[in-house]
Amino acid sequence: MKTLSVTIITLNEADRLRRCLDSVRDLADEIIILDSGSKDATLDIAREFTDQVFSTDWPGFGVQKQRALEKAGCDWVLAIDADEALDAKLQQWLKGFLGKDRGGVSAVKMPWGVVAYGKLLNHGRSARAPLRMVWREGARFTDAEVHEELVPPAGETITSPGRLLHYSHRDYGHALQKNTDYAWLGAQKYFRKGRRCNSLVVALLKSWWTFFQVYILRLGILDGPVGFLMAMAYAQNNFNKYAGLWTLTRAEKQSRSAI
Repeated sequence: MKTLSVTIITLNEADRLRRCLDSVRDLADEIIILDSGSKDATLDIAREFTDQVFSTDWPGFGVQKQRALEKAGCDWVLAIDADEALDAKLQQWLKGFLGKDRGGVSAVKMPWGVVAYGKLLNHGRSARAPLRMVWREGARFTDAEVHEELVPPAGETITSPGRLLHYSHRDYGHALQKNTDYAWLGAQKYFRKGRRCNSLVVALLKSWWTFFQVYILRLGILDGPVGFLMAMAYAQNNFNKYAGLWTLTRAEKQSRSAI
């Protein structure tokens, strides 16, 4: 029987954390939670499930998740977000998976099931399967402030059955705030990596392509009105990200011309 560490980073997740922890408590040999300054009942809820609760600063998503990974001591690590939860089918599959030899498998992707405005979405961005579980030895997170990547050790990557339920938005206001924050962080990340945007037409085209990809190519249209709203949100996020990159590019040019 292989052992499992579950790692979670938190900040004011009292309304969503219990659902997440309930879905992994019977699978995990240890649960590690890194909190970056919660003001609600997040820490109280966390301590109901584990004594490995740590308070830290906030260095960005990638570094924070790497910190949690480095505290893990089991064979496998499931790096799950506080707004996610394993459905019953995925929980049952994991029990079986941990009870057998892993062979050459070093990473497990889990099909997302985005839940928004009371509806489980089956298409659009919900059709993705993010990498969430890795063989601990040799695994790492990239140090990106946002949209970090979990890098597994060498080996086979498989996709589990079941769904990783993702309760991303508390309400529409939270969705707007989250998209704005992520767009600006994404713009700064691109700029630091040397990417530039010299025209707002690029931002517009990126936005249109995102909507077409999510709503048409990935069949978000089949998710009804909520599918349309989500496709528009992703499109707006991409426009804001490239518009932010355009402003950074413009400021850089103005700074150089002033020298």
